[in-house]
Amino acid sequence: MKLLKIAGIFTILAVSVICNAQVTKNTAVKNTEKAPFDYVVEQFADIKVLRYQIPGWENLTLKEQKLVYYLTQAGTSGRDIMWDQHYKYNLKIRKALENIYKNYKGDQTSGDWKNFEIYLKRVWFSNGIHHHYSSDKIKPGFSVAYFNGLLKATKTTLSPTIEAIIFNNVDAKRVNLDESKGLLEGSAINFYDKGISLKEAEDFYAKKISPDPKKPYSYGLNSKLIRNAKGQLTEKVWKSGGMYGAAIDKIVYWLEKAKTVAENKKQADALGLLISYYKTGSLKTWDDYNIAWLRATEGNIDYINGFIEVYNDPLGYRGSYEGIVQIKDFDMSAKMEVVSKNAQWFEDNSPLMPEHKKKNVVGVSYKTVIVAGESGDASPSTPIGVNLPNADWIRAEHGSKSVSLGNIIDSYAKAAGKGKLEEFANDEQEIALAKKYGEIGDKMHTALHEVVGHASGQINPGVGTPKESLKSYASTLEEGRADLVGLYYLYNPKLQELGLVDDWKKLGMESYDSYIRNGLMTQLVRLELGANIEEAHMRNRQWVSSWVFEKGQKDNVIEKITRNGKTYFNITDYEKLHDLFGQLLREVQRIKSEGDFNAGKALVENYGVKVDQKLHAEVLERNKQFASAAYSGFVNPVLVPKLDKTGKIISIEVQQPKTFAEQMLKYSKNFGFLPLEN
Repeated sequence: MKLLKIAGIFTILAVSVICNAQVTKNTAVKNTEKAPFDYVVEQFADIKVLRYQIPGWENLTLKEQKLVYYLTQAGTSGRDIMWDQHYKYNLKIRKALENIYKNYKGDQTSGDWKNFEIYLKRVWFSNGIHHHYSSDKIKPGFSVAYFNGLLKATKTTLSPTIEAIIFNNVDAKRVNLDESKGLLEGSAINFYDKGISLKEAEDFYAKKISPDPKKPYSYGLNSKLIRNAKGQLTEKVWKSGGMYGAAIDKIVYWLEKAKTVAENKKQADALGLLISYYKTGSLKTWDDYNIAWLRATEGNIDYINGFIEVYNDPLGYRGSYEGIVQIKDFDMSAKMEVVSKNAQWFEDNSPLMPEHKKKNVVGVSYKTVIVAGESGDASPSTPIGVNLPNADWIRAEHGSKSVSLGNIIDSYAKAAGKGKLEEFANDEQEIALAKKYGEIGDKMHTALHEVVGHASGQINPGVGTPKESLKSYASTLEEGRADLVGLYYLYNPKLQELGLVDDWKKLGMESYDSYIRNGLMTQLVRLELGANIEEAHMRNRQWVSSWVFEKGQKDNVIEKITRNGKTYFNITDYEKLHDLFGQLLREVQRIKSEGDFNAGKALVENYGVKVDQKLHAEVLERNKQFASAAYSGFVNPVLVPKLDKTGKIISIEVQQPKTFAEQMLKYSKNFGFLPLEN
């Protein structure tokens, strides 16, 4: 499970607009402590691209630095898998766009050319032609005629069918969750052959029985469902020698190097199982790897690598490729470890029904980490927290690892603009609380969401996994459930008793203010007027906020205020809101534990999808005063090894890419391992 950077508790970031020009040579610049670090790379459309540092890199041993380097190379080697997963024509389109960008010698000052640059950068940022967040197809700001001129001028080849797709409404949504349009038929995601129906896919997986029903395999996690020549459904497995084999072989190459410099035997054993999984595609090996990875808790370096999050599959089976390499932040990890050690207390004192509580919360580890590299589903747009593995039975028996990406959060904060809080907060008290407690509230909610939230609760015996029982609503219900656990405990004296905060009540008040403000209002800046909410995290923030708003109306728990033509939300009774969060948490856990699809669907559809269009228009209008982008992401630091005369690495230097285009083009050149047809 990943926690995205969002508004309110997770601040909306303000930016100014600019589009960068052509790539220049020798643009990598070394990190230096002498000059202030420049966090902002550039801005275009609704996106701001940032940099992050790797503090403490120089304190790692050479062996540790090698491990980080090999793991980041492994992660980036799978980059093109994510592109192809997102859409079957993405790699061909990217190749054509990049060829134009590198070779066009015509007028590069015109509005059309600037719009072409912006389009390419948006495609880079989204790992394809669909928006990284809304999943709507990105609309070019130039004409078909102009594009044809660019193709001709640069001798770039692109089939007429694919060229037309860039401009038309075919495959308009990468992930469609509107059942009326067909979950598979309406989704462009490259996880299923065209023509496969929802019923066919569900029937296919209903026939798959795990050897031990209590330890179900993650069927479909690492494959594409296709129809063979005989018309039968079968899977193309993502493995060495299978689909994506060329890139996976490179991942394996670097993982094998990483294994040679592992910090300890447990870490090496886990890497060995991951390598075996990539070679065989065995889901049993994937489970074995996850258990071994959970046990490898010693050492300074850790990583995430594989086909992991299922948000991009409308049916919740297939995992998007992802890689994150991380270094332990010792100071912050020590502080946050307190939450992990008290996970059982939080479970025992939750408002869940007794039969839905875990009697023994196993092995929840929590660390604040320093990111050293990201790839696939984690780049350029990145989470701020991750809790893995996702298999419920492994979490119940073996626990989970939760991490907060400390240097990513730090970069967001230092690159953020000013003014939005004052515009959308109801009064001076709310603003003052946000300024004093917003940062610690952010960190505490991340910890509680990841460590306690995703680890809490249990599924009733005989009930299938959430993807089977709750289907397309599983992801948003799980993220909302974890949010609710965090919200319930953010307003609790236990946090102060544990020494985590200096005033639990004020921290809770600020956290509730910001969550409601975001869930009911400010997150709408991410949507075009008239749109419904599709993304799982946005849905969960709205259904949580809308439900407590409605249920609290009798007692006026949350006031909707209009002042000078502007809307504000004011919490009048934090105690009652705390109780409402508890009631909703109890119900959502019941839905998950019992596999109550109809109740889950009703909750999401009634509270989390439709948008108040009048309020949305107002929010967009108020937001115009900020030259801001709704989304931010990152270029990755470049790890550059220095070799001796025999070819051995003697040191590794951290450099920063100067431009977004520079890194994207280098990635395409150096990590473009997949053929254009898969």
